[in-house]
Amino acid sequence: MTLSGYFKPMLLSLGVISIVLTVWIAKRMRILDGETAPYLTILQTLSYFRWLFIEIIKANIAVVRAVLSPDMAVSPTLVRIPTPQKTDIGKVMFANSITLTPGTVSVDIQDDHILVHALLSEMSDPSDFAEMAERSAWAIGEDIDVPRGPVQAQGDAS
Repeated sequence: MTLSGYFKPMLLSLGVISIVLTVWIAKRMRILDGETAPYLTILQTLSYFRWLFIEIIKANIAVVRAVLSPDMAVSPTLVRIPTPQKTDIGKVMFANSITLTPGTVSVDIQDDHILVHALLSEMSDPSDFAEMAERSAWAIGEDIDVPRGPVQAQGDAS
């Protein structure tokens, strides 16, 4: 609707009717739950995205400084980050948030951890990801217990 520029009453009415019909059919099929349609936490999710955007800017500055420094202080590292989320959508939200942050990429998701490649060794401290884990779980309405203790790193990936 936004991209087409068509705001005619008939098109808008048919759009609303098709949305309501689709949601009703999904509810009757019993496939409508908090994970397939997480609309109850939309304000929390938008608040999380605002926080994540600020973290992306901070990480971007750190990566640019490291890459543009004369000695190019890049130190690639693989680290296991614990995933306190229980649901698949919670784990995916956390892993995508890690990947969106410059200098870090989620390589693999397991039941209890995410394998993360960090461009800089100072970005590979698992305790630094605790706030992101907590906030990403809150954004989708999941209650978690975030471990803040030391976690074993896998070593240098270079």
